[in-house]
Amino acid sequence: MTRLKQVARRENRSVNSFIEHALEKAAGLDFPKLPADFKVSEEILNLACFDLPRPTREELDNDPKYAYLYEKFIKE
Repeated sequence: MTRLKQVARRENRSVNSFIEHALEKAAGLDFPKLPADFKVSEEILNLACFDLPRPTREELDNDPKYAYLYEKFIKE
């Protein structure tokens, strides 16, 4: 694990990011990285034909990862 941490640090990545990158390379996948302020257009959302349910405050309070993703990518 120490070696993995050293290699990840040398590439300025977290261990998780380094492993994800290595797996994507090994599988031949190349996913584009979206900018942090990326918003899905209303037209695309309408094509999806469904509305995402809004989480309750309790759900967000009980799940910090969900709250982070909701705040970053879904909340308008």
